[in-house]
Amino acid sequence: MGNMDTIGSSTYKKIKRDIIFGELKPSSKLKLDEIKKKYPVSLSTIRETLNRLSSEGFVVAEEQRGFFVSPFSREDLIEIAKLRILLESYALNLSLKNGDTDWEGNLVAAHHKLSLIENKMDNKNKDIVESWKKYDWEFHLACIAACGSKNLMALHSNLFDRYLRYQIILLQFRGEEAIDEHNQIYNFSIERDADNAIKYLKIHIEKGLEHALDLFQDQI
Repeated sequence: MGNMDTIGSSTYKKIKRDIIFGELKPSSKLKLDEIKKKYPVSLSTIRETLNRLSSEGFVVAEEQRGFFVSPFSREDLIEIAKLRILLESYALNLSLKNGDTDWEGNLVAAHHKLSLIENKMDNKNKDIVESWKKYDWEFHLACIAACGSKNLMALHSNLFDRYLRYQIILLQFRGEEAIDEHNQIYNFSIERDADNAIKYLKIHIEKGLEHALDLFQDQI
C-alpha cells in the first residue's frame, strides 16, 4: 500500500507540475493512453490522479468525453487573484501576530533566496524562471507560515498554484517594480506592521494581475 501511495503521489506531482508550467496546454484533451506513455503507471492511478486534479481545479472531467486541462479565461484569473488577496491578507495578518524567532529566521532566508534569483532574472531562461517561481512561492509561504491554520494554508496553496499556472504562461518578470514590492512586504512583515505589509501585498498581486491581463490576448 505504501509503495502504491508513493507512486500515486509522484504521478500527481508530475502531472500537476506539467499543467502549471504549460507542458500540458490549457483546454487540451488528456488522452489516457498518451498520458500512460508519458507517466508509466497504471490506468487506475492515472484516473485517480486526474480526478484529484479535477477536484482542485486543474482538470475538467466531462462525462462521455474524458479529461481536459482546465481552460484559461480572464474571468477565472481575476477571480483567483481576488481570492488570493483575501486569503493571503488574512493569513499574513495572523502570521505577523503569531510569528516567533524561527518564523522570522525562515522569512529572512526566503527573502534572501528570492532577492538573489530576482537579480539574475531572464524571462527566456526556463530554468531561472522555474527557480524564480519556486523562491517566490517560498517567500509568500514564509510570510504566512505562522498563521496557525492548516485549512487556511491548504486553501492558499491551491489558489497560489492555480494563479501560478497563469503566471508561468502570461506573466513575465516585472523587474524593479516587483523587487520593490517584495522588499516592502518583507520589511513591513519583519517590523510586524500588518497594515502596510497587507497594503503592499495587495499592490503586488493587483499589479501582477494587470500585467497578466495586458498580455492575455497575445499569449492565449
